Amino acid sequence: MFLGTKSKGFCVEVGEHSTLVARLNQIATPLVVEELKELPTSDEAAINEWVKGAEGKGSTGYAHATCGIYPAKRVVRRHTLDLKRVKDPAYFPEIYTQQFRIEPEKYTIRALNPGDGSDYDSTKATQKEVLFCGLPVEEVNAAQDKLLEHGVYPERLELGTLATLGGMVNYLKFKQSKSPLLLLEIGEEVTQSFILSADGVDISRPIPSGIAAMIPVVQKELGLKDEESAKKLFYSNTFDFTSMGLTLVKKLLKELQSSIGFYEVQTGQSIGSVFCTQLPSSLSWLGATMAGSGALGVPQLKMDMMPWLESLNIKLADGVSPNPPDERWAGVFSLIASFNTDGVQPIITDEKK
Repeated sequence: MFLGTKSKGFCVEVGEHSTLVARLNQIATPLVVEELKELPTSDEAAINEWVKGAEGKGSTGYAHATCGIYPAKRVVRRHTLDLKRVKDPAYFPEIYTQQFRIEPEKYTIRALNPGDGSDYDSTKATQKEVLFCGLPVEEVNAAQDKLLEHGVYPERLELGTLATLGGMVNYLKFKQSKSPLLLLEIGEEVTQSFILSADGVDISRPIPSGIAAMIPVVQKELGLKDEESAKKLFYSNTFDFTSMGLTLVKKLLKELQSSIGFYEVQTGQSIGSVFCTQLPSSLSWLGATMAGSGALGVPQLKMDMMPWLESLNIKLADGVSPNPPDERWAGVFSLIASFNTDGVQPIITDEKK
């Protein structure tokens, strides 16, 4: 899994708000996680300091790592193909332009099978459903440069969303779950929403509403003088916003209920639980608000983390904190794990040679 130093492995997940890092005893499973650390993505000095003091970097001075990133303009979209057109070279670019509203020449894009994350074989063109995954080349380059500045050498760079999707499908298989999971990556401007089952990614939809849309509501509700003051208070973790939670997520909720309603009518299945990732710890209460009786009315996913990690040949060293880790670490463990052994392929967007 890791292509870095012989003695240690590192894993780094860079989100909009938090950077989660893991130091491992070796580069391949079975392995032991020796350290877990959460750092604010905006605190570059803290990230530099951690890397500088990390053991096992090897002779290069860099922490060679598998890295997951979450570019704001990432594309992860399930799509139904017209099989008669799959072999037409103009067909996929047409989808990117017309359906996804992106400039394909500026993106790195892969077509994957939504069930196991393997590459879609357009030469055979026997399967109508495909998962298009991509990110702007400019953002890939910027992310690599930033990691190098921090002293992290990205041996492998993955779209973090895909690693998480692969991990959560694996988890649903491990738990032999029959109920679909709603996974939400609530970002600043956009919320990426997915409905997953043990068989793969069933639905994907980007919703143009995120944390930024909640700030004017906070300002209005609390009578604050400007949005900047509202934003500082919202992220500060010094005020209990749970009482106005439903008001804050009203717009997002409306869009989600539309997606869920469509899915439930199409499949006859009800969403079993909801899982919110990529939220800063100060806003973790948003997950409970989304799941609550006045909102989606489904339980939050509480992962049975340790048995799942054991099934993946991953152990935590004594004293590793948080222990047991909470759901916010699911993406990191999905990056660390190798799912080849039970049929779920790791979904990779870019690998350094």
